[in-house]
Amino acid sequence: MESKKIIILDADLRKGAGEGMDEFLQVFINKYLEVIKGEINSETMPLLNGYQHTLLGYHFFCEEVNEGGFIQLIQNGYGPYIFDNPFARAMRLFGAKKFSKLVYEAREIFVANRADLEKECTEEEFMAMYEQYEAFDELEEAFMDMEEEVTACVAQYVDEHLEQFAEIEQ
Repeated sequence: MESKKIIILDADLRKGAGEGMDEFLQVFINKYLEVIKGEINSETMPLLNGYQHTLLGYHFFCEEVNEGGFIQLIQNGYGPYIFDNPFARAMRLFGAKKFSKLVYEAREIFVANRADLEKECTEEEFMAMYEQYEAFDELEEAFMDMEEEVTACVAQYVDEHLEQFAEIEQ
């Protein structure tokens, strides 16, 4: 199956860009979420290309880590999407080298403790994971410090390579 043609209107892109880098990226993300009907699975994965998956991965990464850290990211099922795919390498290619390194460091913790981190658990067990995996704390804080810079880097990359992320129509 080939990736689906993603079409974004130039007017929507200009409006998003005028509101800031987060809104600019959100124009793409909203379209991708619409195409995959909000779900990443074996049926929807082929609908997006690697660049689109990288941008969507960054969206999920920010959303989950900002709300509940790496534990939440993994418990909500995004561990494989971020850590089993070339997300960190793609981020380095996008120019976000420090962020890429951070993702590789988090991946090491994930891989070493995968079974435990991905297991079904009660709310109490979930909360206990935050104490058990304090190694994530430093990485989460580092991400908070660099998020704006990383988002600017991603937005610039997308802007300079629009054709990889969507077809822009007038």
